[in-house]
Amino acid sequence: MVYYQTSYSVKAIVFLCICSLLGCGNASLESRSEDVEGVPATLPGELKFAHVIFRHGDRMPLDPYPTDPWKNRKYWPTGWGQLTNRGKQQHYELGKWLRKRYNSLLSTRFDVDQIYIQSTDVDRTLMSAQSNLAGLYEPVGEDVWNDQIKWQPIPVHTMPEQYDAIIGAKADCPAFDYYLSILQESAEFKAKLERFKDLFFYLSQNSGRPVKTFMEAQYLNNTLFIEQLYNKTLPVWTQKVYGGADLTYVSNFAFSINTYTRQLARLKTGPLLKDILTRFNKKIEKQLHPDRTVFVYSAHDTTIANLLNTLNLFQLHSPPYTACIMFELRVDDQNKPLVSLFYKNTTAEPLPMDIPGCGVSCPLEKLFQLYEDVLPVDWDTECQRSTLTMTYEEANLGAATAMLIGIIAALLCISYGLMVYYRRRNYTMHTSYGQMA
Repeated sequence: MVYYQTSYSVKAIVFLCICSLLGCGNASLESRSEDVEGVPATLPGELKFAHVIFRHGDRMPLDPYPTDPWKNRKYWPTGWGQLTNRGKQQHYELGKWLRKRYNSLLSTRFDVDQIYIQSTDVDRTLMSAQSNLAGLYEPVGEDVWNDQIKWQPIPVHTMPEQYDAIIGAKADCPAFDYYLSILQESAEFKAKLERFKDLFFYLSQNSGRPVKTFMEAQYLNNTLFIEQLYNKTLPVWTQKVYGGADLTYVSNFAFSINTYTRQLARLKTGPLLKDILTRFNKKIEKQLHPDRTVFVYSAHDTTIANLLNTLNLFQLHSPPYTACIMFELRVDDQNKPLVSLFYKNTTAEPLPMDIPGCGVSCPLEKLFQLYEDVLPVDWDTECQRSTLTMTYEEANLGAATAMLIGIIAALLCISYGLMVYYRRRNYTMHTSYGQMA
């Protein structure tokens, strides 16, 4: 398919019509559970603990492309990648919604022993967490410190991205890089890239920036989405691709790559899932100190997509602003811990998701069993790849052995040459007594 010469195919036109009705591409999708018939309106057991993972709110483009007519900062209300007033309002509203949902777990006044908020070390996620908390904890009574401001400071915790293996998943992991390179060199992956080579070429030619990967295409698509959202007229060349089936698919597919295999999922999102399930277990075992009831993670669209894919619950889409995953722990009459998952990505009330092999209310112990393959035992150790921890195929020991033999042979040749040189030198330097006379 040559994008710079042909018009839309009939298939693409049909897709666009469906998108206009249902809101495809960057619009949100309903969670898989909402298609499950007979899902109970209420779940068994009493709610005891909740983990909330959400994406930040509306933001500015991260990095405009070279030929972008809107790349000048003067056209935008705030800096590149920064949270906007719209994004602040979105999270304020989500915070009020979370207040209603978890009012039984949280007192009206902020209590450090009830809730903990952790964010990636990025401006928009930190600001989203603070905006969310403004809706969750509007000051009342003694918490009112200024009559003119209906807001109070709530602590949000973070760490530098290079050390964050849980939420941002940016900590160095050589094993992940290795397995990702294996995926990208696979015949399946190369065939998928080949399928969209015309699209990538068209995007590269018109944007002024090389577009060779799914993620690079997704970045460009996201910039166009934001510009359209802010009523910026898109260049004529974008009309042939933006909103079309191929660019939409490529952009959505990009969100599945980092957790495409179970090995990748274990290293990329395993620490986050293990953090959640382990904390649930500590709660049940009465070993959670402080004994909190809500734990919040402020993160990104990639965090949402990676977690859903690791749970085998991801349907290809671009998680929208404030997309929110909720893990809820309930205890039934027999004191059995049950976990339910919800995905809120629209204004509609979310329904429990159908956990593969377990249903909408899954015993905590069963969850550990179901996802054992993606729960790292020792993430730091598993991330360190060496020939001692690789299989023969992974380590490519044949090539390594040949290289080692070559090095040894070279060293032997050098040693032999030096030996010959010094022997001749010593012979020349040695003179008999008779010659000296």
